[in-house]
Amino acid sequence: MSDKKSNEELNDYAGGWITERKGTGVPTFLKFSYVVIAVGVIAYFLLYINGDVSGDTPRAALVRQFDAMTTPANGFMYFVVALVVVFAIVTVVFASRKTH
Repeated sequence: MSDKKSNEELNDYAGGWITERKGTGVPTFLKFSYVVIAVGVIAYFLLYINGDVSGDTPRAALVRQFDAMTTPANGFMYFVVALVVVFAIVTVVFASRKTH
């Protein structure tokens, strides 16, 4: 009887690779990892908004030449950053909220 009760309290995802006990919340380290990953993505987009133009590598020279020939897409990139910010806020709020 205890087997049946314990099976009812567990949820399996991904074919049994992920097991969740009913009523448990998101671990604290995972909440912090959501924030760290989101900040990293936002920093990456803002630092490399027009490509890697720093340094004297041949790639940087090509990127600078490409940027000079085309119009920069700063508006689109800021829109993408805004989408990442919204997604990060929704993810952190959803993970931080208490279940049931």
